[in-house]
Order: sequence, then C-alpha cells, then structure tokens
Amino acid sequence: MKRPFSLSPRLQAVADMVPAGARLADVGTDHGRLPVWLIQHGIVERAVCSDLRPGPLSRARALAERWQVSDKAVFRLCDGLSGIAPHEADVITIAGMGGETIAEILRAAQWTGEPGHRYILQAMSGMDGLRRHLSGNGFVILKEVLVEEGETLYVVILTQPGEMKPLTEGEIWVGRQKRQMDAPLRSRYLDQELQKLRRAVAGLERSQRPEDVEKRKWYELAAWEVARMKKEWEEWQR
Repeated sequence: MKRPFSLSPRLQAVADMVPAGARLADVGTDHGRLPVWLIQHGIVERAVCSDLRPGPLSRARALAERWQVSDKAVFRLCDGLSGIAPHEADVITIAGMGGETIAEILRAAQWTGEPGHRYILQAMSGMDGLRRHLSGNGFVILKEVLVEEGETLYVVILTQPGEMKPLTEGEIWVGRQKRQMDAPLRSRYLDQELQKLRRAVAGLERSQRPEDVEKRKWYELAAWEVARMKKEWEEWQR
C-alpha cells in the first residue's frame, strides 16, 4: 500500500484547521494535494475541488485517481465559488492566492455572509487587503496562525460570518494579538511588517501627489500602531 504523501508546511497549516467530518470545498485547488490528503487521512469524506483553469483541475483529478480517492472528490471548473452551492460545503479553503483575489471571491458569492460556513484562508500576499475586507464585511476572525516555509512567513486565517470589533489600521497589517496567544513566530512577523510599512512611508515621502500624501498618512498610522504592538508583544514575552 502506498504511503500517504506529505503536505508543505503552508498547506499543512491549512489542513490542521479543517475539522473532522467537514464538508469541504477547496477553491483554486490547483494540484489537489490538500483535498486528496484530507480524504486520505479520513478528515473529510468528500470534497468539492474547484479551479478556474482546466489544466490544474485535470492534475487534481489525476492525483485523486492515483491515490484511489476519486470516488470521494467532485471536480468543478468554475470561477471562485460560482459553481459551488451553499449546501455542498460547510468549510471552504482558499489557499495560494493573493489577498485581494480571495476577498473578491468571497465578495462575489452572496451566500458567504450567511451563517453555517467557515473559511480557511491563506494568502500569498496582500494580507492587509484580506483582513480589511473581513473586518468591514461582517466576518469575525476566529484564529490566525503563522507558518514558516523556506524563509517566508505565511498567515492562515480561520473566519466565519459574525460580529467582530473592527480592526485598527495596525491590526489590518498584523492581525489582533492577545497575551495568551501561542505564536512563536509573531515577533519576527511584527518586525517584518513594520519594516515594510516604514519602507512604504519612505517611498511615498518623495511624492507630492494628493493621493500619495493621503496614503502615506495611513501607512504612518499603521507603522506607529505596529511598533506599539511589537513593544507590547515583547513585554508579554518577558
């Protein structure tokens, strides 16, 4: 019998958030490794695997056949959640895209704001845009996990429709923090994002365009807040 394949740290962090018995939809499934792994390990019984392009969907189907789980997977060629009905999944995973793209997928499907669904989201970039969308559109962030893959830190968000105190500008960039959080990579993440913000401020200081002046103010506020959060986090770790 073949030994189950392993996931990358990034996808493993996503998989670890999927509860046993979930009805899964994996949007932008690409190679299909995440849903196939979850089926192999008995975490989900069935999965809807969707992708915008025929090539990746074909590779996902081939992987499911190779590991003999194709009877438990459904493959959909569709844009985002457009080809998935609300009753087909209670857990939706969207990983490996930009944050703005993920936000647009959630925005395009009207049923994403209805109760009964949880979303596990992992953006390759644009986490600020994704958090901003969640904060301003009726979602509550239940958990954020930092994972290291190679030299890159990735964030995995667990969220669902619900009420949440709006995120501050600093929290838009680095997420909300609590003293009891188990987040060994957070200090490094705070420092990384603070440096990004400071570089953005420095770049915008050379521009006199009104829109850039306004943008710089937001970056300056975010940088100030993240610096304060970093100091707070470091004090908590002593």
